[in-house]
Amino acid sequence: MGFALALALALAACSSTPEQKAEPKAPPVAPPRTGREAFQEMYVQARGWAVDAQPLQVQSYNLKQMKSEGGKAAVWRATFVSASLHQARTYTWSAVEDAENDLHRGVSAAPAESWSGPGTQRPFLLAALRSDTDKALETAMARKETQEYVKKNPGQPVMYLLQATDRFPDPSWRVIWGDSIATSGYSVFVDASTGQFLKRTF
Repeated sequence: MGFALALALALAACSSTPEQKAEPKAPPVAPPRTGREAFQEMYVQARGWAVDAQPLQVQSYNLKQMKSEGGKAAVWRATFVSASLHQARTYTWSAVEDAENDLHRGVSAAPAESWSGPGTQRPFLLAALRSDTDKALETAMARKETQEYVKKNPGQPVMYLLQATDRFPDPSWRVIWGDSIATSGYSVFVDASTGQFLKRTF
């Protein structure tokens, strides 16, 4: 190798830019879902676990980085029961990966637990869930007393709970204002089949 060629190769090596390290990618995020949208994804998984799986309860959860808005939430949990297996199983749909709260994007399932049958809550048919949480929020917000409460208590998070109990003939969405059901100062029940207002609580 000639001296000129060796010198050129050495200079080229010195002038090459160092390889830059790739920036760590942010965890993937999916759009928030309404209760019915998230429920349908969890229901598919539950039917894979038990062909007779029926919903018992659906509930939303707020995250600091993605609070509920417009009837949509970043996290939903649904409990399904199987009469043939005498078991219950909880599924979670999450819009985000969140190690702190043990959340994984998409649908994940907890281990099955024993179930002795209906109590204060009863399982309901998929066909009974015809009205979604965005409509339930609209129905709740159409009430004058709701508007007054929100005006006096601005910025409160909103949660949703779907159950079938002896209180009403059909399963109902409960639209809840507050950080938890236990500490909520106001909530509205909306029929999950018809979308009609049922009751408010203080």
